[in-house]
This record gives sequence, C-alpha cells and structure tokens, in this order.
Amino acid sequence: MKKYVILGAPITFLLSSGLAFAQSANGGVDKISLGPAAQHLQHVVGVNAGDTTWMLISTALVMLMTPGLALFYGGMVRRKNVLGTIMQSFIAIGVITIQWVLFGYSLAFGPDVGHVIGSLRWFCLNGVGLAPNPAYAPKIPHEAFMLFQMMFAIITPALITGAIAERFKFKTYVVFLLLWATFVYDPLAHWVWGVGGWMRNFGALDFAGGLVVHVSSGVSALVAAMLIGRRRGYGQEPMPPHNLTMTLIGVALLWFGWFGFNAGSALASGALATSAFLATQIAASSAALSWTMAEWYTRGKPTVLGAASGAVAGLVAITPASGFVGPMAALVIGVIGGVICFSGIRLKEKFGYDDSLDTVGVHGVGGAWGAIATGLFASLAINPAGANGLFSGNIRLLGAQLLALVVVIVYAFSITWVILKLLDKTMGLRVSPEDEIDGLDLAQHGESGYVFEEL
Repeated sequence: MKKYVILGAPITFLLSSGLAFAQSANGGVDKISLGPAAQHLQHVVGVNAGDTTWMLISTALVMLMTPGLALFYGGMVRRKNVLGTIMQSFIAIGVITIQWVLFGYSLAFGPDVGHVIGSLRWFCLNGVGLAPNPAYAPKIPHEAFMLFQMMFAIITPALITGAIAERFKFKTYVVFLLLWATFVYDPLAHWVWGVGGWMRNFGALDFAGGLVVHVSSGVSALVAAMLIGRRRGYGQEPMPPHNLTMTLIGVALLWFGWFGFNAGSALASGALATSAFLATQIAASSAALSWTMAEWYTRGKPTVLGAASGAVAGLVAITPASGFVGPMAALVIGVIGGVICFSGIRLKEKFGYDDSLDTVGVHGVGGAWGAIATGLFASLAINPAGANGLFSGNIRLLGAQLLALVVVIVYAFSITWVILKLLDKTMGLRVSPEDEIDGLDLAQHGESGYVFEEL
C-alpha cells in the first residue's frame, strides 16, 4: 500500500498544478486554467498554451516520419541491406539536429541577407528562446517553431537515400548530409519560407514543403542515381522487396506523421489546421486508390506495394497545397497525383537510371504536381493569408508556382551535382564490388538484420 502512496504523490501534484479545463456556461471549454508555474511562464513570454501543445505534438509526429521512412525503405531493399538502409535515415536525425542547432536554423530562418539566405545572428540558437518570434509564429515559443522546422530539415535529405539504396558509402553519406542540408535545403527554406526570402516575396506558395522538401529531394535523388550508377545486376537479376510487412508499417507511420507535417504547418490549433488535416487524409486516400486502379489496369494485379506507394504519392502531392485548398480540390489533387506518380516511376525504365526505391517518381514528380496544383486550386476562402489560384481567377499565382518550381529544380540539380562530384573525387561515392555483393549491413556496419541459427 505504501508504494502506491509514494507513486501517487507526484501524480497528484502534477494533476493539481497542471492543465485544468474550465467549462463555460453552455458546457463547452471556455479557457485553460494553468498551474502557478505555467501561469507565470505564459505571462512572461505571452505564449498560447493550446497552440503550443498542438505544435509540440506536431513536432513529435513529424519526427516519427523519419523512422517511418526508415522502415518504408528498409522493407523494400534486399535482406542484406536492411540495416544499412535504416541507418541512413536514423543517422540523419543526429547529424541534421546538430547542424540545425549550430547554424542551419539561422541560415534558413535567420534575419534576411539579400533575400537569399539568413544571417548567422541566431548561431548556436543565440536569441532563440521561449518568447515567440512574431515574424513566424506569434503564439508559440520561438524554440517550438525552431524544433518543428528541424524535423522537416531532418527527413528531407533522408528521402534522397531511396535512389541510392544498396550501394552508397556510409562515411560519404554522413558528409553528404551535412553539405546538402547546408547548401541546398537551408537556402531553399529561406527563399520560400524565410522572412525576406525572394520566392516568398514574389508570391510563391508552399504550405508544408512541396518545393522545399519533395521537389528538392526528388531532383537531388535523380542526380545521385545518375552519378552513382546502377546496382550490380540491375535489370539482369530480380531485386524484390525483402519485407513488405515492414514497408507497410513504415507507410502507416508516414501517413500518421504527415498530419503533423501538414496540419502542423498552420502553426496554430484551429480552423486552418483542421482544413489541412482533412485535405491530407482525402488526398492520401484518393491517390492510394487511383494508383491501385492504374496498376491493376496496366499490370493485371493490384499490389500492396502499389497501394502504399500511392498513399505516399498523395501525401506528397497535397503537401504544398494542404493549407490553401478545400476537400474537393484535395480529392482531385490526390487522384491525379496517384496516376502521374505511377507513371513517373516508369521513367527509370525508359531512361535507364536506377532509382532504387522510386524517390524520383514519387517525391520529385509528386512534389512538382503539388506545386502546380497549388497554383490551380488555391483559394483565399480557405486561407486568407494565401492567394487565389487559376480556377479562382488569378493566373499570377500559377506563374509564380511555375517559376519557383523551375528555379528549385535547377538549383537543387546543380548544387547536388557539385557536392556529389566533389565527394566522389575525395571520398568516393560507391562501396566496392565485393562490399556490394556482401551487402551494406556486414560491409559498412558489421551487423546483420536477421540471424538464423541452425537447430
């Protein structure tokens, strides 16, 4: 009995001093009553407790997407490369977190320099504290906004690994993460989202990362696949996914986390977050169905991998538009996104590059469609802070979206090419033929994902 009293004391204290909901006269939630410490913090920094709660939850959801991506990719490679593939996503969490805290966040969102990059005024998070930054998120701590954006920076370079799976050197990859985040992701994030960024000033819209995340990673994945070359035996021997169950778990985690990715980009808990949440669900579902139907029609059978890939394609396509379009527009974006991404993955067969896990076809093609769709379907009725698209009588937004899309493609392609060429000359991109045959798990990490003991 004594141990329950001891355990119950801190719980009772937390409950009595934490959040308590005060009911209004009509029975609804009227306000949030905070404990003494929380009341003092709210008074000092002026944060909104509800919005901050939503943003911390959204941050955790987006963080979960990178382990989800690891499982999604890990199940699609051969058994001998499962750990190496998972590790590429997992290590990105560590590398990009440190880069972001030291200088990445300051480059992406810091005080503008020439409309192209943030200054280093926020180096090592100097000046980034618990008080809100009115320029970005006036109702949540600046640190909460920084954390939320960190999770986007983490998953974006990890997406690229789908095109270079089963053959990229791990030590080179770690350096690539750092260079790509610094010279590709951070400038693009500033152009599109940073206060003073030239694309933002020009009027281009990207609610949650169609340009910054998906187009940039998809184009960079194409460069990487071209430069590193095909896997040994590609086109001559079968290379089926070794564990589709793992892949489906990964997709489920991605879908779950994507609600934080898109709805969290409202930066507040309210109507806009709800609208983006709904658009996300509709687009993912409709794209899963349209991909399945397209595959069923062209190949004779609907596959589980196809349905999963279709869901991801819909999530990618709706990302830039999620905060600017209504439910029916989301449905159209998803249906078209599933079909064009299904067609996009077949480009590798036509042009001969080895995009191992279809990063180019899903993220590159899907992100491009989403950016264009934003210019078509965006509506001020959904988000007064956005703009009307072509179907609401404003052709200028479509022009801005097309210009931004072309610039992101050219910039990401060029800088990624330079980075990989430099790394190829200094460190080498590809593992040795012997290591590729043995598999990345043993050759790069000295481990095996599966150990089968003889009885």
